[in-house]
Amino acid sequence: MSDLARTEQVSQPGITQLVTRLERDGLVERHPDPSDGRAVLVHITEAGRRVGRSRHEDRTRHLAPLIAQLTPEQRQSITEALPALTRLAELGRARR
Repeated sequence: MSDLARTEQVSQPGITQLVTRLERDGLVERHPDPSDGRAVLVHITEAGRRVGRSRHEDRTRHLAPLIAQLTPEQRQSITEALPALTRLAELGRARR
């Protein structure tokens, strides 16, 4: 939970409340950490995966027509920027 709070930049009580709601809705499950009796591991459920896929599909449906309005050069620029953006995200995760 502490790692999740740090990664998501949310307070410990805030992440606990969020995970409690997600667990109540059947989207995640909590399990004891076998290597640390004080810690809890949070696992996504199949229902949680379905929700994640659905949200991804919704974003894709929204973005596809917008991307189609770009010129081929603009789409190519985005494609070429993806490795740098991926690296930027990796650096941000490593910094936490």
